[in-house]
Amino acid sequence: MKAIYLEDSYIRSFDSSVEAASDNSVSLNATAFYPESGGQPSDLGFICRDALAVQVLRVESADGRILHYLAREGLEPGDPVSGSIDWDRRYKLMRSHTACHILSVVIFQETGAKITGNQIDLHRSRVDFSLESFELAKMTDYVQRANQIVAQDRKIAWKFLTREEAASLSHLVKLAMDVPARDSIRVVEIEGLDQQACGGTHVKSTAEVKGLRLVKAENKGKSNRRAYFELEE
Repeated sequence: MKAIYLEDSYIRSFDSSVEAASDNSVSLNATAFYPESGGQPSDLGFICRDALAVQVLRVESADGRILHYLAREGLEPGDPVSGSIDWDRRYKLMRSHTACHILSVVIFQETGAKITGNQIDLHRSRVDFSLESFELAKMTDYVQRANQIVAQDRKIAWKFLTREEAASLSHLVKLAMDVPARDSIRVVEIEGLDQQACGGTHVKSTAEVKGLRLVKAENKGKSNRRAYFELEE
């Protein structure tokens, strides 16, 4: 199974074939649909065979396969199909995910705090980080710094490293966890600023994010802080 989104987040339609089918889901030999993972919701869209267009309701990764849950039956193993992604939705999630990276690196640089979780969404997203205490004014400053980086139009690219190569880069993981237990690690790099192990979809330039607006910041228990932001449009 080829995960097209890992190589090119901008592909919004593709040709494939059905590998396996059940009552309400199919797996394909190649897909551009992103499965829910890492705080990023799955893609939505359609899988089509000739005149039959079946709505994709959600996408999940399970046992090495990507499962597309469908609104109806009708697709069978071996069927040649085409897929189309709800691009407006995907693109906003791409911008939000990149915004999370930018804000997380600003917080890391300013405080040394690592990210303990995030939730990317269409309307507002959040970042959780490990920090004993913080002031709202400081968080406002961090978002302003993130917006300065957005305006710098820094290029964003991704590449694959072996697990050994990734493990040798002490700065690579800013999450409060180890390098993922995979043979190949995908690394997203913001030019001159940051490298993070990440399998999510991203834009190609910080300028595409347009800007962040702080919604609120709050305490979520000992050494756990949370910041909510929206994208500027």
